[in-house]
Amino acid sequence: MKKLTRFLLLFTGFLLLASFLLYIFGYSYLFKAIGTVYFTGHTTAFIDDYPYFENHLIENADSVQPWEIADNYNKTEATKTLDSLNEKLGTAAFLIIKNDRIVFEKYYQDYGKLSRTNSFSMAKSIVTALMFKAIQDGYLRNIQQPVSDFFPQFDPRLSLGDLSSMSSGLNWNENYYNPFASTARSYFGENNREQILELQVTETPGKEFKYLSGNTELLGMVIEKATGMSLSEYLSKSFWKPMGMNDDALWQIDSRKSNLEKAYCCIASNARNFAKFGRLFENYGDWNGTQLLDSSYVALASRPRFEKSPYYGYGFWLSNYRNKEIFYMRGVLGQYVIIIPEDHLIITRLGQKFIRKTGDDKHYKDFYMYIDEAYKMIEDAAQNQS
Repeated sequence: MKKLTRFLLLFTGFLLLASFLLYIFGYSYLFKAIGTVYFTGHTTAFIDDYPYFENHLIENADSVQPWEIADNYNKTEATKTLDSLNEKLGTAAFLIIKNDRIVFEKYYQDYGKLSRTNSFSMAKSIVTALMFKAIQDGYLRNIQQPVSDFFPQFDPRLSLGDLSSMSSGLNWNENYYNPFASTARSYFGENNREQILELQVTETPGKEFKYLSGNTELLGMVIEKATGMSLSEYLSKSFWKPMGMNDDALWQIDSRKSNLEKAYCCIASNARNFAKFGRLFENYGDWNGTQLLDSSYVALASRPRFEKSPYYGYGFWLSNYRNKEIFYMRGVLGQYVIIIPEDHLIITRLGQKFIRKTGDDKHYKDFYMYIDEAYKMIEDAAQNQS
C-alpha cells in the first residue's frame, strides 16, 4: 500500500511538473488538443470538431438561391465501387453537378443536406478568392503587393501572390503529426496573430512551391487589415450572401481575445454550399449574370505558377488526369470540390478519411477514384436517356 501511495504521489508530481514545463515553454495548447481529440475518441482533428472551438458566424442572405435539380436527379445509382469507397472512408456527402444542376446527391451515416462539417484546407481556396475579391474591390493593389505594406517586419520581397501560391519562404513547420509543430500550435492555440508575426522569411520568396498553412493565415491577416473586416464578415458580404447560401456557416477562430479566423482551414458548412464555390470558379467568376470575380483571377488561380510544381496554382490544386484540365479545393481528410470546366462538371465530397498519395504523386488516390466513378455514372445516365 505504501508503494502504491508513493507511486501515485510521484506520478502526480510528474504530471504537475510536465504541465508546468509545457506552460512555461509555450505548449499549453496541448491540453486543448488532448481534450478535443483524444478525449472524444479521435486521433487527429475531425470533421465535427467545430463545437469545441470558438467560431465567427458567416451570415447567409435573407433568401436562398437553391441549386437547380437535373431532370435525371438520382436516377443513376452510385456505382458499387463508389458506394464501397464512401462507406470505407466515412463519407458524409457526395455530389455530382453537371451543367450547373445536381444530378447525383447522397449522404452517408447520419449526415444530410444541412449538416455542417469542417472544410479543413478547402478554406485556403476560399481565402484566395477573398484576396482576388479584395483586389477587385480596391482594398489591395495586386498580387505583387508586398506583405510589408501591412506588416513591415516581413521581408519586402514577400508578396501576397507568394502567400497564395505557397512560395513564401517562411519558417513554418507544416508537420501535422508533430504536436510541437506550427500547425498543431495554430490549430489548438489561442493567439495565431502572435504566432504568425514571429515567423521569418528564411528562403527566397516567389521561387518555388512549399505548402505551408502559415502562408494562408498571414494572407488572411492582410485581408482583414486591408478591408477592416473580419474574414467571416468579408466572406459573407463578398460570396455567401451574393450566392444565396442555404444557411449560415461558422469559421473557427483562435480565441475571443485574438479573434482571428483560422484562415488555412475550418469553415463549417455543408456540401451544397461548398459546391457553389466550384460553380463560381467553373463559370469563371460569373454568378447568374453577375461577375462576382473577374475571370482573369479564376484563370490565374487554375494554372500553375511554377513549372516545377504543375500541381498547384493560386490557392487551388491542379491535375491533368484523364487529359482534362482540373483544378480543385482540397481538405486534409479528403474534402474535395473538383472542377472540370470542359465538361461543366463539379464533384464534391466531404468525409472523414482519405487514401494517401503514392510515391511522388501530389494527389490522393481517392481523388482519382471519385473522378472515375463520377464519369461512369454520367456515362450510364447518358446511355439510359438514349
